[in-house]
Amino acid sequence: MILFFRTQSKSVIATEVNHALSDAEINELCWLYGDATYLQNEETLQGYYVGPRREMITPWSTNAVEITQNMSLDGILRIEEYFPVSSKEADYDPMLQRMYDGLDQTIFTVNHEPEPIKRVEDLEKFNEEEGLALSPEEMEYLHKIEKQNGRPLTDSEIFGFAQINSEHCRHKIFGGEFIIDGKVMESSLFSLIKKTTKENPGKILSAYKDNVAFAQGPEVEQFAPANQSTSDYFRVKPIESVISLKAETHNFPTTVEPFNGAATGTGGEIRDRMGGGVGSWPIAGTAVYMTAYPRLTEDDGTTPALRDWEDILPVRQWLYQTPEQILIKASNGASDFGNKFGQPLITGSLLTFEHQENGEKYAYDKVIMLAGGVGYGTKRDCLKGEPQAGNKVVVVGGDNYRIGLGGGSVSSVDTGRYSNGIELNAIQRANPEMQKRAYNLVRALVEEDNNPVVSIHDHGSAGHLNCLSELVEECGGKIDMSQLPIGDKTLSAKEIIANESQERMGLLIDEKHLDHVKKIAERERAPMYVVGETTGDAHFAFVQGDGVKPFDLDVAQMFGHSPKTIMKDETVERMGLLIDEKHLDHVKKIAERERAPMYVVGETTGDAHFAFVQGDGVKPFDLDVAQMFGHSPKTIMKDETVERKYENVSYSINKVEEYLQRVLQLEAVACKDWLTNKVDRSVTGKVARQQCQGEIQLPLSDCGVVALDYRGHKGIATALGHAPQAGLASPEAGSVLSVAESLTNIVWAPLADGMDSLSLSANWMWPCRSQKGEDARLYSAVKALSDFCCAIGVNVPTGKDSLSLTQQYPNGDKIISPGTVIVTSGGEVSDVRQVVSPVLVNDKNTRLYHIDFSFDEQRLGGSAFAQSLGKIGSDVPTVKEPQYFCDCFDAVQEMIRRGWILAGHDISAGGLITTLLEMTFANAEGGLHINLHDIKGDDVIKKLFAENPGIVIQVADEHKEEVKEFLTENCIGFARIGTPSPDKRTLSIADGDWKAEFDIDAMRETWYKTSYLLDRKQSMNGMAKKRAQNYKKQPIEMKFNADFTGTLQQYALDADRWKTSTPNTHHQTPKAAIIREKGTNGEREMAYALYLAGFEVKDVMMTDLITGRETLEEVNMIVFCGGFSNSDVLGSAKGWAGAFLYNPKAKQALDRFYAREDTLSLGICNGCQLMVELNLINPEHKHRAHLCHNTSKKFESSFLNLTIPQNNSVMFGSLSGNKLGIWVAHGEGRFYLPEAEDKYNVIAKYNYAEYPGNPNGSDYNVAGICSADGRHLAMMPHLERAIFPWQQAYYPRERRQDEVTPWIEAFVNARKWVESKL
Repeated sequence: MILFFRTQSKSVIATEVNHALSDAEINELCWLYGDATYLQNEETLQGYYVGPRREMITPWSTNAVEITQNMSLDGILRIEEYFPVSSKEADYDPMLQRMYDGLDQTIFTVNHEPEPIKRVEDLEKFNEEEGLALSPEEMEYLHKIEKQNGRPLTDSEIFGFAQINSEHCRHKIFGGEFIIDGKVMESSLFSLIKKTTKENPGKILSAYKDNVAFAQGPEVEQFAPANQSTSDYFRVKPIESVISLKAETHNFPTTVEPFNGAATGTGGEIRDRMGGGVGSWPIAGTAVYMTAYPRLTEDDGTTPALRDWEDILPVRQWLYQTPEQILIKASNGASDFGNKFGQPLITGSLLTFEHQENGEKYAYDKVIMLAGGVGYGTKRDCLKGEPQAGNKVVVVGGDNYRIGLGGGSVSSVDTGRYSNGIELNAIQRANPEMQKRAYNLVRALVEEDNNPVVSIHDHGSAGHLNCLSELVEECGGKIDMSQLPIGDKTLSAKEIIANESQERMGLLIDEKHLDHVKKIAERERAPMYVVGETTGDAHFAFVQGDGVKPFDLDVAQMFGHSPKTIMKDETVERMGLLIDEKHLDHVKKIAERERAPMYVVGETTGDAHFAFVQGDGVKPFDLDVAQMFGHSPKTIMKDETVERKYENVSYSINKVEEYLQRVLQLEAVACKDWLTNKVDRSVTGKVARQQCQGEIQLPLSDCGVVALDYRGHKGIATALGHAPQAGLASPEAGSVLSVAESLTNIVWAPLADGMDSLSLSANWMWPCRSQKGEDARLYSAVKALSDFCCAIGVNVPTGKDSLSLTQQYPNGDKIISPGTVIVTSGGEVSDVRQVVSPVLVNDKNTRLYHIDFSFDEQRLGGSAFAQSLGKIGSDVPTVKEPQYFCDCFDAVQEMIRRGWILAGHDISAGGLITTLLEMTFANAEGGLHINLHDIKGDDVIKKLFAENPGIVIQVADEHKEEVKEFLTENCIGFARIGTPSPDKRTLSIADGDWKAEFDIDAMRETWYKTSYLLDRKQSMNGMAKKRAQNYKKQPIEMKFNADFTGTLQQYALDADRWKTSTPNTHHQTPKAAIIREKGTNGEREMAYALYLAGFEVKDVMMTDLITGRETLEEVNMIVFCGGFSNSDVLGSAKGWAGAFLYNPKAKQALDRFYAREDTLSLGICNGCQLMVELNLINPEHKHRAHLCHNTSKKFESSFLNLTIPQNNSVMFGSLSGNKLGIWVAHGEGRFYLPEAEDKYNVIAKYNYAEYPGNPNGSDYNVAGICSADGRHLAMMPHLERAIFPWQQAYYPRERRQDEVTPWIEAFVNARKWVESKL
């Protein structure tokens, strides 16, 4: 039976139940659905509605049903929401939705039976119909397997083989042979990349054989609950860390369905870092978007002035989405996933490009979406264990659906080659909340003293087949398909085995640890299924409940003869030895002493034959050696070198201001506020450097930095680089410039061992086989990157390739995306507090110096300047002397360590003039006086706009002589170029007789305009215009108490108390509990803030309260933590509140806690919403407050100002009159306060009434309110992410040595109040 409820916004919520509900149950649902109206006795509804596909239960439904279960509502099977539209022509997303002509009792009924297992007789026909992209050589190989097995292969086996051996999964081109101009190249592309690590291993511990690369990290503090199978107290312990680096591309999915394509790209990259070794922790993400030109228009529909570069190619009949739609939706998807999962995005890049010349068309019609990031783990866990027969195969995460089918194959060919249906079905859908639950389990296991995981792998391309087969490796395994969670009961065996439904992890666990792992999974609400076991027979099979095996192959048949996969190249740390029998006993003794597992598994036969023999004599593998190695398919790339020349740009010195206005509008150069204002950049509380800088928070940072623990010293930096325009003219220069840009971006972080700390990820996106010369260009580009990295001593231990960057249109047009390498750098930071900012210090007693890293003449080829004039140019810069580049890098690092650099910024897109302007943009006042006389050359345009790798640094006069002497001693060339002009808001530039003056605020408006034009598409109710008008009028202001010293000593706090004292959790010690729900992601930073303030802190999950394991009787303070949770599914904190209101044990624990007079409570973000929904703040009010959607109707992320008014709250009373900086990150943060302002105990207000200073439109600018007695406080901003100066995006320069910020006082006040009650 399906019941219908109409919400206050007129949508319809359909609820499937298995019994007639009572009036009380109906009332509960009406409350849950936001005071919806139950449409009693209405079994059908007329009109057109857009809603989810009937066969696919949405993540929204999964969460909603689970909420009802937590409210003790039984028998609810599915909940979906449908939106009324005026006609069947209304827009909707065909991937996830369908149009309904009326709603009735069949909207969840699927008239489709699972297709039976097929024995495929015509392999060639099946290949094309299914879009498998199998090569003739691979089909020939499959025919051989058919003969070996004496039967036709099943559809599951062929489909699965195609996915796991696709170019996307197995990287055959990178492992293949290149023949260029008739000459066989001596190395494969992969060998060239591996050479960098072979010659410069640095700190690398694991490379090319796992989901991520690991490098040695520092010793850091792990802060985690002692026992994570129940509620328990947090403990600190030292761990030896490893640092992980990874970048993933999701180009084809993002082209076809941008939101889910980018979201699942982000999710997949996070899972890669979760699945490193036997489990590790993702900590921060990066993102890159490259599309064709978005063709932006003014508010009146006209084309903005000076954007004629967008006319270089005509508008295409876009296959799926326009470039503008892709930019908005893809960035929304990637941001949404990170926001909900709880990973901050701390740096990124954007490029739009189209070009037509020499009869060739280049554009990012097939887009590039890169999701990267850094993470860490324990050194103990950085290598995978050895599968043993009898290990249990476990799947954690969501159900199987008919989505993500064939993604590996379809991603390996031109987009547009196959039908829309095949391409749409290949796209996954995102469920970040489910992935967070899986992560919570992995996190708990990794944080334990003994990690029970033998091996772990993420579910990505090719689904269960790829994940579980790589999990069991050569050991083999059997998978019981009846144990796999099936969300769509109409799936065939093939679809179950190979679908790419996301948010799943495969784990291999020793059976004796299963019960413990299950307890943690149940506590974290992470669905966990034991689906099989390793067999030890080198065979891999999926077995249905009836015993039929839709997939039944030897591991060797799956992997052994197909083109080699990069990821299988060195998968396990094992050695095979051939030993004379007479020495065996001696070798065994040594092996036993060293605890080195050793097995005598066979003997040589002398018959040129090789076999695996089972215990029963059956030979699952039985071939001549010649059959094994002599005829396996090998990828051979034959190409010829084609010299392509591009017209150089021409220009006039009289048009400098016009050129500047053009360049500043290019998406690659222009302000990226539209990207940063919607993505969480503070979650985890470990972010030390994100995109936005200065008192006017603008995205200007060169790199991102995170701390590895809450001590704020050791950390990880990451940065990006790419140069595809230059790469068109010279693939070699494009590769070198990509590495150079990444390094001149990361140079501002003090690295633990300078350049020796660095490792790179190289992600190659190339239109292979698209035109003559393109494969030769790829080889040249990879070799150049390898040679340059070897020369500068940096390794490339990880990366990815996507080599089908071509889009095919129905009319026969083919658009080629420029060959692109995106280089991500990462490395250990010695002190996250010393990262240099690009924001100019307005002090006239300082000097600016230009340092060129390239040792090359200044050239305009491949620059943003050339692009803005419709050119590429063949005269591109490069790095002429790799050792000189290293010397420059090391010199800057040393000057940072010595504290000589006040500010610094790299020179890249837009050239030197853009660098100088950006250094001033985030200041409300001040300018620059620049003279280019000391820079070599006589071409002013080249000096201003060339993008030769280099930097600008600002140095105080007190250090200028030291700096000049140091640079001279180290043979580093430099040019003094100017000084700040604090009293003028202009950039004044001279070079000989040429002079020009630029209005900085006017140039900033030009730079910001592109952001505004894109922001209009995502910020509703005119908020984009408000932001554009107000951002520069709302500088951050700080005002502290006069007696605030910024020291821990002021509050008698000791961050090292864990080293000297035993935690006291049984006696009268201040105790606090953080309360979290599945999906909550702000708990660790909150727990640490409480811990630092002197509390013993308990980790309490809602399941602990619902089961009665936790009663809150021993704690005096509870904190409802922030970050996304499932509460947002049905409105602001509804679901979380329902778990308290309608669950007897949880409600009793809460009621008893609030009935006591010795308790405090705090709710942040979602926790604030919860406290207001539970009416815990103002129960005396007739009209209840609510938290509503932000006025912009989007997630808001910013570092902004709060004013603390005079108040009597326990936590904030002593901060009355302060103005403090703080992070906000929420989608539903608007306080609706129906009573007069004086009826509320307001404890925090946004410093500015207008958006974006008031980010959500709250009544009375309110950011937080408190109960009348001052004990219970609810606020939206995250004070727990701002207790240290390094966490804040802007902090007074003169107070940079502070250990803590005034926010710590709020937590200390709470502890002292509790102590007074003990």
